[in-house]
Amino acid sequence: MYEKTKQLIDVYLKENVFPGVSFSFLKNGVGEAETKGLAQIFPEKEQLTNQLLFDVASLTKVICTTTVVLQLMEEGLVQLDNPIKEYYPVFGDPTITIRHLLTHTGDINTYIENRDSLSQEELITAYNQVRSGEQLGKVSKYTDTGTILLGLMLEEILQKPAVAIFQERVLIPLQMTSSCFLPDDPSKTVPTEVHPARGLIRGQTHDPKAFVLAERAGNAGLFTNLTDLEKFVTMYLNKGIYDGLQFLQEATILGLLKDHSFAENHPRSLGWDLKKGTDGTMYLFHTGYTGTFILMDILSQEAFIFLSNRVHPVDKRAEYIEKRNQLIQLYLEEKEKAAHV
Repeated sequence: MYEKTKQLIDVYLKENVFPGVSFSFLKNGVGEAETKGLAQIFPEKEQLTNQLLFDVASLTKVICTTTVVLQLMEEGLVQLDNPIKEYYPVFGDPTITIRHLLTHTGDINTYIENRDSLSQEELITAYNQVRSGEQLGKVSKYTDTGTILLGLMLEEILQKPAVAIFQERVLIPLQMTSSCFLPDDPSKTVPTEVHPARGLIRGQTHDPKAFVLAERAGNAGLFTNLTDLEKFVTMYLNKGIYDGLQFLQEATILGLLKDHSFAENHPRSLGWDLKKGTDGTMYLFHTGYTGTFILMDILSQEAFIFLSNRVHPVDKRAEYIEKRNQLIQLYLEEKEKAAHV
């Protein structure tokens, strides 16, 4: 399955685009997974294994934060076009809605002075004071701020820290038993960057904002592996059902395949990005800064899950993004060709 895509992954390993990789192709309930390369090359080499947990960075947004917001929408506890301030009163801007935050159309001024030196409480206070701009609802511009605010909103509604909510509402029901936040054993995780201030980051969240927000972060912080991600993706491909459990409603899943942003520049779903294939297929797509992505074709029940440690030991973002895009394009070409055989 997808031999050319697998060959290109091998080429990238040899070119040191990433030290190690764990990936899976899912199709009609059947998965084909591989794990190869190194978990760590500095300070010493360490083989990557299936059990090690990747810091999946912004995949946390769709796996956890978006999922719980969708659940609350189904339960009638939140309304998509209501201001977040209605559910999270300490937030200052009354014009930004949940839709704006999920679709990255809030036109929020995200600059926070001395952000990385603030305490958790100070950083939350700063986020509570951000404001929208003149392009509110008109332009989609990706930012972490939206899901940070949504995580704080979930805490207000459910009266628990964000990571406790995610554990209770996502990880436990989907039997993602290896996944966690704030790991207590760094040796069970895949290292990320060798940071000038933090040193080798292992077992701590790579994202600087989520690192400070810790148990209150809605934008990043999930550590997981391919086995657990296959459970999450299988739920999506089964239109909301996992192991007999109606985790999300079918209408909710299918409804994600359309543009919810109404932006002038880039269509977006709720939480997810939308990627259109050359044959018109609409895919749900999301990436993680550390070198991860999920790409799903809900209607044909196919998906590509990709986990790498591309920021270890050095962050070469531009090179990786170019290679990642080539990889995804090749996968789509192989998939669409196979569909027409």
